[in-house]
Amino acid sequence: MQNSTTILGIIEMRLKGISYDDCRNRYGVGNSTVNLIMSRYRAKGIPLEVLKQMPGSEVEASFYPPSNVRRKSEDIMPDYEAIYNRINQDGSKANLYFMWLRYKKEHPSGYQYTQFCHYFNQYVDTHHGSQNLRMAVERVPGERVYIDWVGDQPELLVDSQTGELRKVHIFVTTVGVSSMIYAEAFPDEKLPSFVAGTVHALDYYGAAPKYLVPDNLRAAVTKHTKDELILNSAYQDLEQFYEVVILPPPARKPTGKATVEKGVQWLETHLLEDLKEQVYYTIEELNRNVRRIVDNLNDRKIQGQSFSRREAFEFYDKSKMRPLNSGHFTPCEYRYFGKVPNNYHLLFDEHYYSVPCTMYGQPAFLKATMAEIRICDRNNKLICTHRRSYTTFPKYITKTEHMPPEHRFYRDVNEKDGEYYRRWAAGYGPYTAKMIDTVLLSGQHEEQSYNSCNGILHMCTGQSKLLVEEAARLCVEGNACRYSYFKRCLKQLTNRSQTKEQQQLPSHENLRGKEIYK
Repeated sequence: MQNSTTILGIIEMRLKGISYDDCRNRYGVGNSTVNLIMSRYRAKGIPLEVLKQMPGSEVEASFYPPSNVRRKSEDIMPDYEAIYNRINQDGSKANLYFMWLRYKKEHPSGYQYTQFCHYFNQYVDTHHGSQNLRMAVERVPGERVYIDWVGDQPELLVDSQTGELRKVHIFVTTVGVSSMIYAEAFPDEKLPSFVAGTVHALDYYGAAPKYLVPDNLRAAVTKHTKDELILNSAYQDLEQFYEVVILPPPARKPTGKATVEKGVQWLETHLLEDLKEQVYYTIEELNRNVRRIVDNLNDRKIQGQSFSRREAFEFYDKSKMRPLNSGHFTPCEYRYFGKVPNNYHLLFDEHYYSVPCTMYGQPAFLKATMAEIRICDRNNKLICTHRRSYTTFPKYITKTEHMPPEHRFYRDVNEKDGEYYRRWAAGYGPYTAKMIDTVLLSGQHEEQSYNSCNGILHMCTGQSKLLVEEAARLCVEGNACRYSYFKRCLKQLTNRSQTKEQQQLPSHENLRGKEIYK
């Protein structure tokens, strides 16, 4: 079998009339090979220009079809594209051996496992590229801190209540060129542990990188596809505080953070094996030992090098990192609400905190510190804040500007008492005060008269105090202190005043009176 270069070269030379001897000397083949290639070329009837456009493997297969492959095997050739898609499907646990078992169940006389794998790898290399290729990455000093959890979860912590051993979770980071390691043990891998580990790691390094590269964990990343990245709200706050960029590796691509994966594997041997030699009764005791071991590992000379990770970090990475901001990042308690309810209040710690009524039906985040409640929209943009309430009542913490106009009106009415309306009425004069006092005393219960008082006094807004007092005098003297009668009196007085103003001519030096015409 000859390769495609030899096949095409011989065809081209013979078509140009070049001799057999020159073809033999150029490609190191015999006359029979030249005759075989040319006879098959003529039999196929495919122009040389078309052959040159074909992939080399197709040219070779066309001129030298595999003679050792039986037609029976061709009939049962596996559907390697379907196998490839099944293995690489999201969430699929199928591997090549599993797919071979299914293939043999359907075709007992088909390929054995070795041939099956051989042809599958050939198919993948041809149609999807090699699976063994690795990208060379030039790491920039101090640019990135990589974050992950150790996969092994040893049982090291004694439960103080049951006496049983509990699993611990090891949080790990590596940084830049030096791969300097930070590790810390936590009882779980939940959000507070993940945020605390990140904060403690940056404190350990004493500087902040340009990028934080966490794994695609739920604690850090809400959604990450090739088209969309949504960070957890807590991690967005951390990003803003430290002025870094959260940059997870590509989804389902652990090779995007090979440096921390290598660090994790290294720690599984050099940290966990050391920790497993004893048990611990508190997480603080465990972390003191973790810190001691990690410090020793960072101070140890790197194999084959004359320097340690810590020395490399100080020389290469730290000088390129940014000093930490003043203050300390304090994680909040977070609550996610998929939809703001129709009363536009969010529940936290047995209290209800208001949001603008226009957010009804939209997602929201509530962040609680010891002193403050912060509420953000779906994009983590701050909407409003409240002082956190620790008293039993009131249960509803509401800002007036969050309410629709009709709710504000009813709240204003319900929050006012009789003394409030008496003070308001006294501002117009004694008759208005007397009328309002009479209205308040007219019902069996004072509260039943609040709506009437509110309506009467709002009617007076923008009116002359003299007209209001006169209308109130008519109501008091007529023993008719009612909303409807006051409204009629005020309207009549207002119309009469407007008519009188229209009938009076303004005084002006150019206007002459009747005495001029005598």
